Amino acid sequence: MTKVLLSLHVLTALIAVGPVTVAASMFPAVLRRVLSGSGEGGGAGDGDAWTILRTLHRICRVYAGIGIAVPLFGLATAGSLGVLGDGWLITSILLTAAAAAVLTLLILPAQDRALAVATGSALPQAPPVAPGRLAMLTGVFNLLWAAVTVLMIVRPGSTTGT
Repeated sequence: MTKVLLSLHVLTALIAVGPVTVAASMFPAVLRRVLSGSGEGGGAGDGDAWTILRTLHRICRVYAGIGIAVPLFGLATAGSLGVLGDGWLITSILLTAAAAAVLTLLILPAQDRALAVATGSALPQAPPVAPGRLAMLTGVFNLLWAAVTVLMIVRPGSTTGT
């Protein structure tokens, strides 16, 4: 059963986290081009550019929801391996929680605001979305996932020899 749980954990990580990291990373660059008016096919008024932004945001939202399965399968796997109290796993859990917080509390709302500004539905007092800040937040999110991945592979103190 442990092999099945581990396989599900790794598959959901690849299928759910991968698209979010790519789409979230692409969003600021497309937003920057659109806001500067140099987007492909006509700049800020280009419907295709806004469609790309909406699509990238939808990918982030949908796959973030699916991504909840990653720590669930991870905890089930850790329980079956008897490593729930290991430091590397606790660190991974904290880093995963931090990545989830950055995504849900900072990146997704900033993407929402950027799209609201584009459609004119933003509140007048809504702060503008800086593509550079959004890119930085996405970089932090990606680094957190990279650290989790390294911990999952290296597993300090592991007795498996790998």
